[in-house]
Amino acid sequence: MNYLELINKCLVELNYKQVSTFSELTKNEHKKLKNIINTLNTEICTSDRWNFLQRKKQIVLPKNTSEIENTIDGRIESIIIDGQKYEFFEDYEKFFINSQPLNTYSLFNDKILFPMFNQEKNIEVLYFTRFCAKNSEGKEKLFLEDAEDSSLIPDIFAEPILVYGACMRLKGNPQHIRFSYWLSMYKDALANMRSKISASLDEIPSVKMHRR
Repeated sequence: MNYLELINKCLVELNYKQVSTFSELTKNEHKKLKNIINTLNTEICTSDRWNFLQRKKQIVLPKNTSEIENTIDGRIESIIIDGQKYEFFEDYEKFFINSQPLNTYSLFNDKILFPMFNQEKNIEVLYFTRFCAKNSEGKEKLFLEDAEDSSLIPDIFAEPILVYGACMRLKGNPQHIRFSYWLSMYKDALANMRSKISASLDEIPSVKMHRR
């Protein structure tokens, strides 16, 4: 479901008039709704280690080099070198004096720090992307901006989570006649997604709905 379709679903729930084109979304309520959908989409995507955000990238560490630019667009989950998993070590200063524990890496500003090897290494990086949306060609991006953009959240979950969640936030009034229904549908969809596609069973994601 693309961005325009999500917005129109919200407009139906809110008893507002639907639009035919993205350029018609000019009213203040339209602008608020667009912002709310994006905010909610970002919050959901960053709330847990969702498997639909898992990515893999290979980078090269030149020989006799202990640091490279961090080109990973997201949160690093694992680093593997020569079939060995390297653990994150927070004390980056140890790497500058070559006294870090074995099989560890660290981060410093925009660098990834490694032990120094006497030969080039191909490094496999598993990570969770920081992007939350994609365009019609599948290119990932931070935000929903154009009519054909879509969330990285799988469609089966994106529609109820973003539509009902956005309607709640736009109205922000528990006394609204449909608020309880929106809340129930939102919570059910989020719980369903959590149980089926969360990459972590140890960390329970939580997204708070704030009143406006």
